[in-house]
Amino acid sequence: MHVFVTGASGYIGSAVVPELIAAGHTVTGLARSDRAAAAVAALGATARRGDLADLPGLAAAAREADGVVHLGFARDDPGWGDLAAAVAADLRAVDALGAALTGTGKPLVTTGATLSLALAGFRGELTEHDTRPAGMRVDAENAVVALAGRGVRSAVVRLPNVHGGSRLGFASGLIAVARATGVAHYLGDGAQRWPSVHIGDVGGLYRRALESAPAGSRLHAVAEEGVGVRAVSEVIGRRLGVPVAPLDADAARRHFGHLAMFVGADNPTSSRSTRAALDWTPGGPGLLDDLDDPAHYALPAGAPAVARP
Repeated sequence: MHVFVTGASGYIGSAVVPELIAAGHTVTGLARSDRAAAAVAALGATARRGDLADLPGLAAAAREADGVVHLGFARDDPGWGDLAAAVAADLRAVDALGAALTGTGKPLVTTGATLSLALAGFRGELTEHDTRPAGMRVDAENAVVALAGRGVRSAVVRLPNVHGGSRLGFASGLIAVARATGVAHYLGDGAQRWPSVHIGDVGGLYRRALESAPAGSRLHAVAEEGVGVRAVSEVIGRRLGVPVAPLDADAARRHFGHLAMFVGADNPTSSRSTRAALDWTPGGPGLLDDLDDPAHYALPAGAPAVARP
């Protein structure tokens, strides 16, 4: 299968593209810069210059392919200040890809986030059957599922906190805050739960979704249903040698800044249906084991040490 992949040069793309190629697929990856094009080529794919704002270009690439995997998300601001714009751009891209594939029966696999459902008001254990009528990234997810009624074998992969390699997802932000402030804080009793998965397990699920997911599927790339935020902070505190302490909601908003909404979200998530439907069995290390790796706490030469309160 010839697969068009957006976000091919990114973190998730680094797992998905090699998985697709190893399975015998050919991949064309969207690249908005020379650097991204070089990264796509290094993964063994062909780079196609463009970006998510080029809707006619996305549609043309989708029509030329046998299937599409949409990983791209145009968020450049590390402070999440442009999140609303990125969410809107993602929905426009999904609409363009879906229109191009309408009536073809081709697969379209896109990317959502388990946390989006929690932020949209869902409470309790999230399953693949749970939805919300609207919300951040939820609108795009619902649009993808609706494409099943328009002749597209559509599926959305909801990602949890993804870790592995040099990244720890939201936990990387907590390390940075703890290093800067000299305290590893958490909100309230720290019982909030983050579903997680190792990056090494992600590519296989996207491949399976592309190859065989039923039209209109919602899938969960979840290995651990919920890792406690307090447990995350305790590992960080031990590794940095700083105290671990709670904060109330107002103090947490000031302390964590843009990370506060993620720290405060309780998002336990099941992947039982996904595992059964696609014979997917994650086997990578857990978040706390990964977080305990001293490599995540090493500083470049000359970098400032941990702050002391």
